Amino acid sequence: MRRSLDRDTGRHTMTSPVLGALRLIAYVGWTLLLAPVQALVMALKLPMRFVIPHFYHAVCARIVGIDIVVRGEPAEPGPVLVVSNHSSYLDITVLGSLIRGSFVAKSEVAGWPGFGFLAKLQQTVFIERKARSTAARQRDDLKARLEGGDTLILFPEGTSSDGNRTLPFKTALFAVAGTRIDGRPVTVQPVSVTATRLDGLPMGFAFRPFYAWYGDMDLAPHLWQAFCAGWIEVVVDFHEPVTLDAFSSRKALAEHCQRAVAHGVERAVRGRDNPLPPRERVEPKAPGEGPSAEGALILDGTPTLTLPPGSRRISDPPDADSAGSASA
Repeated sequence: MRRSLDRDTGRHTMTSPVLGALRLIAYVGWTLLLAPVQALVMALKLPMRFVIPHFYHAVCARIVGIDIVVRGEPAEPGPVLVVSNHSSYLDITVLGSLIRGSFVAKSEVAGWPGFGFLAKLQQTVFIERKARSTAARQRDDLKARLEGGDTLILFPEGTSSDGNRTLPFKTALFAVAGTRIDGRPVTVQPVSVTATRLDGLPMGFAFRPFYAWYGDMDLAPHLWQAFCAGWIEVVVDFHEPVTLDAFSSRKALAEHCQRAVAHGVERAVRGRDNPLPPRERVEPKAPGEGPSAEGALILDGTPTLTLPPGSRRISDPPDADSAGSASA
């Protein structure tokens, strides 16, 4: 272990280059082992193409040293649009270990060395968020994936944050929520992802950058820092699934999801629960006339989530002493 000083905060952190090297070797070895298998399965279009990435991320979470704590339940398997806050590339590993689905990412990710290749193996949908000329085609691509029964994971903030707060959601990214399959609206589930503890100690604002990657941070140094750090606890909060029919507009749906996600992040950061403000209510209308009450409630028969090895679940709502971290 090496004791180093964070120049920005003046606080000391414990890192281990030896641990970092071992984790890096294990991560690269595990990736090289499964990547050819996933490529072959994708080429043959076998159902296992969604199972292997899920298994891959679950093992990667253990290799990197991420302890996942789950609150709530995921929606029934696809078609589901999962919307989450985003503070790090490690969010991919965390959510990928819990959800069998594909991510929606900006087109630039496809060209990133290593990560772009892995994203393609996960059947990521790449979109150009600033190109209005291709908006219709991209919406059709997302719609086709949902109609095929896929679960899509979207980060509607449009960028990564410092992990202490949730940025506004971009309404345009919710256009695909209007897709109807067999006459039923697509399920939308807000999910909060929050790094809370480092080696059992509250992260606070000072240590959360061990997990969060944002702004002008360089990727390689941050990745090495994450490998060298101790165990990072990440709280994942699955909120009540909803549909567009339960809201007056796409904007209202986006605002509700942002509030739910922000509430989950806040209570994980602060380590205490606050009531979530009631969402907008829409009066039921006759079929074909607009939003209805269908889909407004949590889905019946929600399956029990199978957690990755070493992860655990906490009750909802949590006590003040439950997994979460006090802010610094």
